[in-house]
Amino acid sequence: MMEAILAWWDRMTGIEAWLVVFGVIAQSMFFMRFAVQWVVSERARRSIVPEMFWYFSIAGGILMFIYAVLREDPVIMLGQSTGIIIYSRNIYFIWREKRRFPGAD
Repeated sequence: MMEAILAWWDRMTGIEAWLVVFGVIAQSMFFMRFAVQWVVSERARRSIVPEMFWYFSIAGGILMFIYAVLREDPVIMLGQSTGIIIYSRNIYFIWREKRRFPGAD
């Protein structure tokens, strides 16, 4: 198994290796949103969606969209473009509420 992975890595060009690293970073953003949500919910003993969830979501969505453009993958582009709109809207609502009710968290 390890030999197959090393052989796969050796066949990659520099740009392909860079894209893999970039994609892993983008996917890590999505993982972090679930990790943060899980830890916060476990501490509260109820389901909570913390503000940080949305920041990791939009960071992961933007990076995955860039990755899809570089890979020329319209399926990922379409999926991420709708997500980015939803994440942005949620962040907008959070910021708007903070402006209306400063100090309330």
